[in-house]
Amino acid sequence: MVKNHRGLKTLGGLLGAAAVALGGYVGYLYAAFYRLPDDLPLQPKHLQTNVIQVGQTYLAQTYNIGYGAYPPSYSFFMDGGRYARAYSKKAVQTALAGIIATTRAGDPDIAFFQEVDQNGDRSWHVDEVAALSTAFSRQYSSVYGQNYDSPYLFYPFNQPIGAAKSGLMTLAKFKITAAQRYSLPIATDPTKFTDLDRAYTVTKVPTSNGKYLHLVNVHLSAFTKDRALQAAQFAKLFASIAQAYHQGDYVIVGGDYNHRLLNASAHIFHTRAQNETWTHLFPYARLPKGFYVPTMGLAQAAQPSVRALDQPWVPGKSFVTLIDGFILSPNVLAKSVKIVDTSFLYSDHTPARLTFALMP
Repeated sequence: MVKNHRGLKTLGGLLGAAAVALGGYVGYLYAAFYRLPDDLPLQPKHLQTNVIQVGQTYLAQTYNIGYGAYPPSYSFFMDGGRYARAYSKKAVQTALAGIIATTRAGDPDIAFFQEVDQNGDRSWHVDEVAALSTAFSRQYSSVYGQNYDSPYLFYPFNQPIGAAKSGLMTLAKFKITAAQRYSLPIATDPTKFTDLDRAYTVTKVPTSNGKYLHLVNVHLSAFTKDRALQAAQFAKLFASIAQAYHQGDYVIVGGDYNHRLLNASAHIFHTRAQNETWTHLFPYARLPKGFYVPTMGLAQAAQPSVRALDQPWVPGKSFVTLIDGFILSPNVLAKSVKIVDTSFLYSDHTPARLTFALMP
């Protein structure tokens, strides 16, 4: 009886200590969590002097780089896979080199990047903002806007994903007169620690007819099950771009919408039915009047922009779809749009590219 009593006392002590530790950790998460102010000015770097010419054809690219952590062999725990962090610092640097080379080969006039880590345990503290900024400093103005600064997430327990400061980067071969960061609605319950903070940035470029081109970079929520939250994010984004157009300006949105852009994606890509939190159909009916998503030829090309991370990439077997692309105001003419086939070598996404012209 004495031994049993001592055993129960020890067990109770351990459980009590675990409860205290868990309570302390939860308290830390809430104390460390913060959101940047809405409508926050951003500071452009490496300023160019060119003005974008009305009527001339240009190329834009959008690319979610997955913080350099997702080679074809990788699977991610939030998607049902195995890992939380990149394999190594060298793996991140290798992926970044491929992302930079792919972008240079396309030579876009405008480039939108999402999931660019400034500092993160998951990306081995490689400053990807500095790497991209330095790589393109000679030709491009650049703007970085923080999406989130996540506190240390001690999950999964065998390899915690840790803390991460990450965001959106926009490059342009043009003069930038102003840039702002706008907060998007996010969850208020504990899921905010896993689906993370969300924002979009607006970079203003002067045009040859005295107006402005608004370059909007966005990455919407992926793992939330709250459809109302997703709708609220779109509502704020759509109201913002509508206002810019109604004041006489041009708008190009580039990003990862975490919504499929093609209705018949399962048929086009020969995959299972769309049943993920990030594969609902894009809300075309809610777009501001005249705005559109260029998708011409994408169904026929059947080139996906994203793969699922529940398992390593297996061509013809892995789940794929199209969630990356552009939203254009009525006065921006889309001439072509395509998805670049990178075989998912550097990210779980591939770039989308658009040729366009601003109409007089």
